[in-house]
Amino acid sequence: MGAAREPIAVIGTGYVGLVTAAGFAKLGSEVWCVDIDADKIEGLERGEIPIYEPGLGECVAANRERLHFSTELAPALEHARLLFVAVGTPPTYSGDADLSAVHAVVDAMP
Repeated sequence: MGAAREPIAVIGTGYVGLVTAAGFAKLGSEVWCVDIDADKIEGLERGEIPIYEPGLGECVAANRERLHFSTELAPALEHARLLFVAVGTPPTYSGDADLSAVHAVVDAMP
């Protein structure tokens, strides 16, 4: 049996977040995945993968016991020792990154 891995929280279950979460789960970490989209979280709980990434569905299914999906930030912060914020940062009109979603995550932390 391998060494215990740090529990992880991934905020955002889009292309970056869900792939990151699945990868860490495959490596043996407990991963709490948080997203504000309740429909997306409900779908993930049912095994529905909302994005296309080769092998992602199989990876999520194979590691489902280590993946926890929620719209609530508090349980993820309670369990996780590491936090990845993988929310959208679309370009603004000026070309800068819109960091409002990142700021919203930080502001939601206790």
